[in-house]
Amino acid sequence: MKNWELVSKTMNILICGGAGYIGSHMAKMLAGRDHEVTVFDNLSTGHREAVKWGKFVQGDLLNQDDLRGLFAGGQFDAVMHFSAKSLVGESVAHPGLYYSNNVTGTLNLLDIMLEHGVKKFVFSSSAATFGVPVKDLIDESHPQNPINPYGETKLMVERILRDYGAAYGLSSVSLRYFNAAGADPEGEIGESHQPESHLIPNVLKSVLADNARLKVFGDDYETKDGTCVRDYIHINDLCTAHMQAIEYMESNRGAAGFNLGNGLGFSIFDIIQAAERVTGKTIPYDVQARRPGDPPVLVADSSLARKELGWAPRYTGIDGIIETAWRWHRGQKY
Repeated sequence: MKNWELVSKTMNILICGGAGYIGSHMAKMLAGRDHEVTVFDNLSTGHREAVKWGKFVQGDLLNQDDLRGLFAGGQFDAVMHFSAKSLVGESVAHPGLYYSNNVTGTLNLLDIMLEHGVKKFVFSSSAATFGVPVKDLIDESHPQNPINPYGETKLMVERILRDYGAAYGLSSVSLRYFNAAGADPEGEIGESHQPESHLIPNVLKSVLADNARLKVFGDDYETKDGTCVRDYIHINDLCTAHMQAIEYMESNRGAAGFNLGNGLGFSIFDIIQAAERVTGKTIPYDVQARRPGDPPVLVADSSLARKELGWAPRYTGIDGIIETAWRWHRGQKY
C-alpha cells in the first residue's frame, strides 16, 4: 500500500471553486500544511466569507480574460477543480446550462493550464457517472452509464482528461465522490448551498429552523425502507484524498480515477435517526414524489484508492460525521 498522506514539498495550488463547500475545506487543509493557495470562484454558489485561507481571485471559467489574468498573476504547480453545477434535477431541466458550465468551463481551464505549463490536475468527479448500479459495491470497473445530464458532464470531463493525457502529457486524478458530508471539526466553515439540496444539512436545518419540515423524496424505492441509500464521506477525508492525489501524480503520469466512499450505505431514514441521536430532537418530515434522475442505491468500493493512494477515511461512523455538521449548523441563523 502506498502512503501519500502529505504533499512532501511546498506547492502553489490553484483551487477553482474554492469558495464552495468542498473547495473551502480544501483551502484550509492546504494552508494548514504551509502550501500557497489561490482561490478562483465566480461566487455564483460559493461564499466569499468562506475564503479564509490564501489569495482570492473572483472570475468565471467561461470568461477567457478572467483565466488569462488568473494565470498571469501566479505560477501554479497544480490545479484542483471543484467548479461545477451539481443539482441533478436542475441538470435534467436545463442540460445546456450544465454542459456549458461543467464541460466548456473545464476545457477553458485545461487549455490555459497547458499554455502555462501546468500539468497536474485533480478533478472533482462524481458517483453520478455510474448511473444505476449493477452490483452492490461500485468499484472502478463498474460501467459508467449516467442517467442524468449532471453525471454525463462529469463523465465527459473524465474522457477529456484521458485524451489530454495521451495528447499533451497532462497528469490527472478524477475523484468520484459518494456524498460529501460533515463540516470542519473546528467549526470555522461548513456546508451551505442556496438552495440547499443535500440531505444532512437539510435534516439539521429542519431542527434549527422554526416550523421547518424535512422533505423526503420517495419512499417507494427497492431498498430496505423504500428510501434512497447513499454512501456518506466526511469532507476532511475527501480533502485528504486530494492531497494524496497530487503526491500520486509525482510518480504516476496520465489519467487516473478513484472512487471515494466509506463502503457503507445509509438510507434517508437511517440519516434521520442518526441526526435524532446527535441532536436529541425529533425530526419532522413529509414524503414527496421521487426526484428525476435519482438512483436507488449508490455505495462505493474504495479499495483501489486505499491501495494506490494509501487513503483511508477517518470518519467511518455516520453519527460522527453528522456531529461535525451539527457543531457548525448550530452557529448559523435560519
